[in-house]
Amino acid sequence: MADDLLDDIAPFALQLADSAREIVLRSFRRSTSIEHKHDRTPVTVTDREIERMARERIAARFPGHGVCGEEFPDTPGDGVYTWVLDPIDGTKGFITGKPLFGSLIALVRGARPVLGVIDIPVLAERWLGMAGTAATLNGVACTTSSVTELSLATVYASSPDMFSGALRERFDRLTAQVRFRCFGADCYAYGLLASGYTDLVAEASMHPHDYMALVPVVESAGGVITDWSGEALNLESDGTVLAAANQTLHEAALAALTPNPSPRGREE
Repeated sequence: MADDLLDDIAPFALQLADSAREIVLRSFRRSTSIEHKHDRTPVTVTDREIERMARERIAARFPGHGVCGEEFPDTPGDGVYTWVLDPIDGTKGFITGKPLFGSLIALVRGARPVLGVIDIPVLAERWLGMAGTAATLNGVACTTSSVTELSLATVYASSPDMFSGALRERFDRLTAQVRFRCFGADCYAYGLLASGYTDLVAEASMHPHDYMALVPVVESAGGVITDWSGEALNLESDGTVLAAANQTLHEAALAALTPNPSPRGREE
């Protein structure tokens, strides 16, 4: 698939997002069945309905493509193209009536995501990012902020609970240097970064379905997104994510997140 063929794939991805939005809005702030998975995270019938719909349509349209989702086992494909799905990113927010949750759709070619959709259904806001094109919010080009100094930057994370031990120490060291930090936006924070409203997002304990769709959106808006070691995100990444408005700010944030060496030259 050449990059120019993404123009043909994008309408299909947006149709998936349209259908996911319709399903969500039928059940938001209404009684819904809730279960808890083995990791104690909640899942609803709405999560599963959205992912089942997307899987069925992908299989019908692109039978050679693999699918990696949050709620069902992976479907192997031809090894080249994989769709990565998070039907509701922020299920706790969805359950409790907070409208900042979203649906995430990514297309990965090889190891790299080349298309990403962040859809915030209740707010009717949708970011689209594709390799080689400018990111858009509801069809209008968007761009990250020009902030390059940590002292002027704002940072988001979904929850302080995603950090423990050394990761918490590193996160606190970063956020001690910024203007202020915010919690609770889930994938919406990355859309805000792509549109220039916040400058950094630093998270941990993430899975591929949590971050793969974010990569094309952030990068095509002018930002940088990696793990906490500065490595490109892929399906095998360690679960840490650092998104920044630009390369200069990203480098400063990486330096703040780098573990301090012990007196003997080993990491703490």
